[in-house]
Amino acid sequence: MVEIGTFMDISERIRSGGEQGLLGLVFHPDFESNGRFFVNYTHPRGDTVVSEFGLDAAGNGDPNSERILLTIAQPYSNHNGGMIAFGSDGYLYIGMGDGGSGGDPHGYGQRLDTLLGKMLRIDVNSGDPYGIPADNPYADGNGGLPEIWSSGLRNPWRFAFDRATGGMFIGDVGQNVREEINVEPAGEGGRNYGWNIMEADRCYDQSSCNRQGLTLPAASYGRDDGSCSVTGGYVYRGSAFPDLYGGYVYSDYCSGVLWAFDAESALETGAANAVALGESGTSPSSFGEDEAGELYLVGHGGAVYRLVATPR
Repeated sequence: MVEIGTFMDISERIRSGGEQGLLGLVFHPDFESNGRFFVNYTHPRGDTVVSEFGLDAAGNGDPNSERILLTIAQPYSNHNGGMIAFGSDGYLYIGMGDGGSGGDPHGYGQRLDTLLGKMLRIDVNSGDPYGIPADNPYADGNGGLPEIWSSGLRNPWRFAFDRATGGMFIGDVGQNVREEINVEPAGEGGRNYGWNIMEADRCYDQSSCNRQGLTLPAASYGRDDGSCSVTGGYVYRGSAFPDLYGGYVYSDYCSGVLWAFDAESALETGAANAVALGESGTSPSSFGEDEAGELYLVGHGGAVYRLVATPR
């Protein structure tokens, strides 16, 4: 029998409810040897906090070891983003929403003087409390904040890297009409994904708009089928579903439908043809993958499901 215990409790440091709470957790690529891990959570005053922790003598997370890397003020309670993940380059990526409310009232998605509405990229193996990778688009601070990797995001709630190619796949939640998946080949930062000029592949709140310099999503879908909020997934690199190998799998929080498209083709062309895989029967809030590349789905109620083939 497997015993399940508490790895670490920092609940007194977190405001939870709605879109706030403990939003991200990732272990350092060398966790087995250094015991370092990172979390993204909502501070009681509403700010986003990204912190590093270590282990105690028993091998559990040590709350007293917290080293705060970033504190980002949030003007509203929604659109916190929350995902943190290491890329194949060894840097830590942090998905930040546009600060909340609706329609990005402060224009944070397009502003480069704020970390809101951005994908951030930092080096947790150098600097105090972190370093800036030399190839970040604004590494020298000219033209934008040095932590910014890409801009024009509304609420990149879940994103992931393909273990085979290093490409990044970002599920960005739409405003009222369209949901989107953005794809980015490894190392190609500095992209502007359009919000709030665009909502996915449509001009936002206007009949026409200037799309020059914007990167449009590889895939998008509307809300006319009960969908409401994209939940980004992973590129399947397992063996249980040979026909699905290399497919980026994602879902929608309200409809629960699972979709997939060819990941490498999308990275090469910037466009994807998604196909429906079926209904999950739950409200997917996240995905996961194991060491073998098999996929798991997290329901909002707390259950974790393993994707398996069903008889036809």
